[in-house]
Amino acid sequence: MIRQKYPRLGVGTICGLFGKTRNAFYDHQRRATAQALLEGLVLALMTDIRRDLPRLGTRKLYYLLVPRLGEYASQLGRDALFALLAGHGLLIRRRKRRVVTTQTCPILLRRPNLLDQLVITRAEQVWVSDITYVRLLTGWAYLSLITDLYSHKIVGACLHPDLSVRGTLTALHQTLAARIQPQRPLIHHSDRGLQYAARDYVELLESHGVALSMTQRGDPYENAVAERVNGILKDEFGLGGTLLGFPQADELVQRAVQAYNELRPHSSCDFLTPNQTHQREGLLVRRWKNYYQPAATPTLTQAAREILPAIFPRCKVPSGLPARPVKRRPDYQLHLYSYSRTRHQT
Repeated sequence: MIRQKYPRLGVGTICGLFGKTRNAFYDHQRRATAQALLEGLVLALMTDIRRDLPRLGTRKLYYLLVPRLGEYASQLGRDALFALLAGHGLLIRRRKRRVVTTQTCPILLRRPNLLDQLVITRAEQVWVSDITYVRLLTGWAYLSLITDLYSHKIVGACLHPDLSVRGTLTALHQTLAARIQPQRPLIHHSDRGLQYAARDYVELLESHGVALSMTQRGDPYENAVAERVNGILKDEFGLGGTLLGFPQADELVQRAVQAYNELRPHSSCDFLTPNQTHQREGLLVRRWKNYYQPAATPTLTQAAREILPAIFPRCKVPSGLPARPVKRRPDYQLHLYSYSRTRHQT
């Protein structure tokens, strides 16, 4: 702007007025140009990724961008990506959740929860299942999903126009037909929905040697992965909106399940996709952070036990001191699946 107003002034003279050198001015121009090129490259790659994963979160987006950026990856941090997307209005907003009540089965048909304190170390050890509602212009459709608890892979999916057991049976037939190791023990875990206690459904599972497990208190943490998969499909793959009709919804479900299994990395699976994780065995590295952890209960030392009675003769020395939860620095740790009110994220 100054050079436009005073065209006869040289760059060195103008820089001297502000206490800067000419080299500093040109360095700043080069950095600004390089930053603009990097931001353009990042936005182009992000658009390509979100073509298949339209509502992928920024942390997972950063994980997918780093290998594509190559030598420029060191110039882009996670916080810088957040700032860049925020500046262009590209951050993903969470949708408002609606609570849907499950039609529970009678007490006599319920099964125990077999997942309490169970450690998951392989695929096809536990399947979790749930039904979620899909809104149509003409009413509702009902999506039955079966997910492998270890790999988070959707192994069975069926969109049905009603809540009858036919939809859940179709998803179960798909899952059993694609089973890789039918000789290994397997647990089918679900909520207490009527469909999962139906005679045809139970008999099909038992005929394949699959043990049945159900939640006990109606707590979503008892079926956390299944609930989370429902949310991912609705938040990130367009199933949370109002769809035109059943054929269009069914086509969208098939595309969403394929993209979810093949493309979407999971922080609970060391940022691998479900298809990649399904081929593995052993404990997985968890990449999401649990900020609050129960603290160990501090106990009185032997010296304190000897000193306190002398100072306070009438004081009864307690065996230990009560503990309060403390905020600890989060760290990456091995992911042991436990259903004792453990929060699962993907």
